[in-house]
Amino acid sequence: MSDKSLRSNFLVQGGILALAGILVRLIGMLYRIPVVNIIGSDGNGIYSAAYNVYNIVLVLSSYGLPMAVSKLISARLADGEYRNSAQIFRSALILSVITGGLACALLYFGSGWIERTLYPGLPGMAIPLRVLAPTVLIVAVLGVFRGFYQGHGQMEPTALSQLIEQIVNALVSVAAGYFLMRAYTGQEFQAAHGAAGSTLGTCLGALSALVFFLGLTLVKRSVFREKVEADESRETIGTGFTVKLILVTVIPIILGQTFTNINSVLDDILFNSTAVRTMSATEVATQLGTYSTCFILLLSIPQGIASSMSASMLPSVVQSYTEHSGKGVRRKLSQTIRITMIIAMPCFIGMIVLGEPLIRILFARYDSQMGEHMLWIGAISVIFTTLQTITTSALQGIDRLMKPVIHSFISMLIHIVLVLVLLLGFHMGIYSLVVGYVQFPLVVFLLNLKSLRELVHYRLHVSRLFLRPLLSALVMGAASRLVYAGLYRATDRVIISFLPAFVIAVVVYFGAYIFLKEHRI
Repeated sequence: MSDKSLRSNFLVQGGILALAGILVRLIGMLYRIPVVNIIGSDGNGIYSAAYNVYNIVLVLSSYGLPMAVSKLISARLADGEYRNSAQIFRSALILSVITGGLACALLYFGSGWIERTLYPGLPGMAIPLRVLAPTVLIVAVLGVFRGFYQGHGQMEPTALSQLIEQIVNALVSVAAGYFLMRAYTGQEFQAAHGAAGSTLGTCLGALSALVFFLGLTLVKRSVFREKVEADESRETIGTGFTVKLILVTVIPIILGQTFTNINSVLDDILFNSTAVRTMSATEVATQLGTYSTCFILLLSIPQGIASSMSASMLPSVVQSYTEHSGKGVRRKLSQTIRITMIIAMPCFIGMIVLGEPLIRILFARYDSQMGEHMLWIGAISVIFTTLQTITTSALQGIDRLMKPVIHSFISMLIHIVLVLVLLLGFHMGIYSLVVGYVQFPLVVFLLNLKSLRELVHYRLHVSRLFLRPLLSALVMGAASRLVYAGLYRATDRVIISFLPAFVIAVVVYFGAYIFLKEHRI
């Protein structure tokens, strides 16, 4: 893909990646329902704990590799340095094998210690951890391939690989969980083996995506080789320097994500330590389950759009910055925000007006009223998280990697104080975490925006970027709520009332948006 094509098509590429991300999240949400029913609450508890450990190891070993490789390769391609971009790819592969391999060995051989020391109440947890161990290595290598193609402005391979990965994950998780639960019926570690079946889906899903990239790269190898051989640039970077460059890029990304993960852990600890004084352990677990499922899980679907658009924007911003085009950086940042707001804004309003029936349909076992109240308070975090993600990616694209890390650290400190005050001073209970969930991305976004204003003179045009989708979403919210309320009053059936209301919401929103656009509002 030519540089001009890369610059002009990054929004289309981001749209493809965003659509794939939404489908992946929907599949992930839906297949968890049969998995939970198959492996039971005990198996699901073991699975969740093992997956949390896996996520931490994954973040420390390979998180940020796709973005780092994408950023570094797009910068070299902007100067026509195909030989150096190939060198970055090779060095990143070596680094991913080393870090992923070490993390794999640590998780596999340390699984018994982790179970005995950290999770004594979950016997058999070492079994799914050993299944997840090779996944760390596979995902590390997979991330390099995704970053390589993203650096070339090609998001279709990442989008397709994500769909393949999730479909295989869903099928294997359900099938392996079912067969292992039957195979170990009546035995001591039946639940742990059921959980291992579900984690096997994660492993084979990642492996299938890696096989896809290997095949694709084999097919395109001659094209890449021709570009490298035609490269006439004189400066060639060595492996050692390239690895150092990758690490310098990856470490700030890892630190930023670490602060986000610390936030989640601290929220659990703070709520647990204060809630046990006034409620039983079962009530604490139930409220945390409602928070993580009816609030966090639902909001993660629209939030994924920002991640996809940011991944697509990054190479284009890097090119503009390499060409010393501040105007190009500002334009692409505004374009990305405008496109993501077209989706994020109706999601924000939709979660408020139709959140309760959606929870009743998807998560019948949870408290839909509590979930609805959480969405009333916290649905706006969709907007703030979207803006945080995009502005963070923009700062990374202009080589200000530590800025978002510092901003995340500042926001984390504010978050801890805020949640403690709400828990102990205002006795808001689980809703304290919801308010904190809104505050964290808001503060990071505002600090990111301040830095962008100083560095590239970026100004956020609120009316131009937000007014039209907001007005359209408000009209949509009123129409869909009226339809749902009327049908529910007539039928007393949630799903029969929800589906027409959802269709009306889509039609009214885009109708209103087109009307406002034609009248230049």
